Amino acid sequence: MRVRIGHEMTIEVPQPTPLISMTTPETARHRDYVSPEDFRTTPSVPVQNYVDRFGNICRRMVAPAGTFTLYSDITVNDPGTRDEADFNAPEWPVEALPPEVLGFLTASRYVETDLVSDEAWALFGHVAPGWNRVQHIVDHVNGSMVFDYKLASQFRTAASARSDGVAVCRDFAHLTLAYLRALNIPARYVNGYVGDIGVPPVDAPMDFAAWIEVFLGGKWWTFDPRNNQRRIGRVVVARGMDAADVPLINTFGPHTLPGFRVWCHPVDEAGNELDGMLFA
Repeated sequence: MRVRIGHEMTIEVPQPTPLISMTTPETARHRDYVSPEDFRTTPSVPVQNYVDRFGNICRRMVAPAGTFTLYSDITVNDPGTRDEADFNAPEWPVEALPPEVLGFLTASRYVETDLVSDEAWALFGHVAPGWNRVQHIVDHVNGSMVFDYKLASQFRTAASARSDGVAVCRDFAHLTLAYLRALNIPARYVNGYVGDIGVPPVDAPMDFAAWIEVFLGGKWWTFDPRNNQRRIGRVVVARGMDAADVPLINTFGPHTLPGFRVWCHPVDEAGNELDGMLFA
């Protein structure tokens, strides 16, 4: 199947403002492009690409004073299968973990493992280690908070999301990460595209999505605390410790966001949009 993904973001800045954008898919998906990414800015400015410490593709530029728009449109080939799963995947003891995953056991800006550690062990310490325990944690987080896009807050952390009882996708991810890391299970934050493919469409504006990846049995596996479903057509953009590592736009100066739209939907070979339920 083919999936068309993209975004158009318009910001307003009072003066020339350096910024970094992190919205292009991970390098591993570039081989799936049907044609090169259509990326452009209005007005057009020089763009420098680089890769950060997590392997994410970053775009560096300077927005001129006034209105500035970033646009990207890509069609990718996708196997049309749901996220992989291995219900027998085991947890590895800390002493057996590869060095490169050890960092994903620690606290971070939005993931206060120390504040939820006692609760994590009380709630999940008795559950048999492995895939089932991870899914048990995801189920708990998914059922413990109410999604409310209107109450999104850049200041809400894992611990405050737990107390507030309301969340957007990043909050579901942060609280799940906190519980997992408190239990010595490596887990990382992921940002990307998830459309309503194979599931009933949601009557809400499309947005970038946040989910997590968990290290089990020597491999990273996708879990989605917000949707709690294995989905079709998921496209990774960036990974990090938490949302602070993967901002869509990081401006080095004030800005407002008067325009924002995102798309992720299946298309035919001619580029015509298809009903996502055809792939259920």
